[in-house]
Amino acid sequence: MAALMEQTATSPFEMLIWAGTGVSLLGLLGLVYCILRVSRAKRAQLPDEDMRAELKKVMPLNLGALFLSVIGLMMVIVGIFLV
Repeated sequence: MAALMEQTATSPFEMLIWAGTGVSLLGLLGLVYCILRVSRAKRAQLPDEDMRAELKKVMPLNLGALFLSVIGLMMVIVGIFLV
């Protein structure tokens, strides 16, 4: 019975995997936000100059979200290799 109730300690590498998953999900949410923002601008049929201005505003957010996703995935892979 004691074997069934045995608790396992969470290793720092397992925490790295979960932290990486969270970071990746934040990046994914950022990418979805960027997609929605650009599609909203397209549906509004903005003039060319306004559309370019909107895309220039979204570009840094898009790159930041992509960076978060990549860093999160790297954290997951490193955590998996080290477990």
